[in-house]
Amino acid sequence: MNPYGNLSTQHSSWSVLLVVYNLPPWLCMKRKYIMLSMMISGPRQPGNDIDVYLSPLIKDLRKLWDEGVLVFEGFHKETFQMRAMLFCTINDFLAYGNLSGYSVKGHHACPICEEDTSYIQLKHGRKTVYTRHRRFLKHHHPYRRLKKAFNGSQEHETVRIPLTGEQVF
Repeated sequence: MNPYGNLSTQHSSWSVLLVVYNLPPWLCMKRKYIMLSMMISGPRQPGNDIDVYLSPLIKDLRKLWDEGVLVFEGFHKETFQMRAMLFCTINDFLAYGNLSGYSVKGHHACPICEEDTSYIQLKHGRKTVYTRHRRFLKHHHPYRRLKKAFNGSQEHETVRIPLTGEQVF
């Protein structure tokens, strides 16, 4: 997100939005039900220090989960103890690495594939490119047979079963 409209400016802005999911699907993504809880702004991304920025939000969410807060409900004109929880996070892959502590760089960056991550190191760009994503599609998906649109080969592999939490440790 670039708040200044100048794409050459070195600036990073991370918005943290809260969405009320206790609504019908056609309402929960409406602007009036999305709350901007914080804007992290600076010359570069917060990186591993994201937990410092998120700690006040986490403290508030803990209070909403453990104790709740007394809220006035206007339709029935009465108060009730409101509780809330964090249902999920939606973020890009780099933010996922910062939030979870998982390394999302290098040759084994995929948290699903881990050591089975397929990659190619580009000669002139010195970048790592991750390949063989078609193996996550259904066995008879037409993309698995496409050669020209991908790397010149068909994809016949299957995905290995992900590890459980106990198996990781």
